[in-house]
Amino acid sequence: MHAFLRFNSGMMNMMKRSTPVRLWLLLLVTANMVIPLFFLGRLEARLVLAAFLASIVLMTALTAISGFTRLLGLGHMFWIPLLWFLWTRLDGTPSDTFFGLWLSVLIILNALSLVIDTVDVSRYIAGEREETVKDLT
Repeated sequence: MHAFLRFNSGMMNMMKRSTPVRLWLLLLVTANMVIPLFFLGRLEARLVLAAFLASIVLMTALTAISGFTRLLGLGHMFWIPLLWFLWTRLDGTPSDTFFGLWLSVLIILNALSLVIDTVDVSRYIAGEREETVKDLT
């Protein structure tokens, strides 16, 4: 429970840092947790929600292990197979629908996030192991 609180505290503190960080996190949460609720009848939306929730669980565990560090980038590893699956669904999805637009935007956002995560985890491996958000309870 302590790790869950530390993880959430870190996320909230990141939201206070700057408008670009706040916007980025808001976009990721909206695309991965809010919009899928409108499409629960679709397998894609259920898998996106499952991957998002699994990521939160993994990032909480990583917070317990290493603190709020760059290692949290590993938490999005579920997005790798998810993005491949979603990519294969694009051909059969009209892009002029809300569902098709969401799917395309989600793929772009999550792919960009994975690039950022790769940089973060690489920096952690290279020795940058300090917490990225300080003074968490």
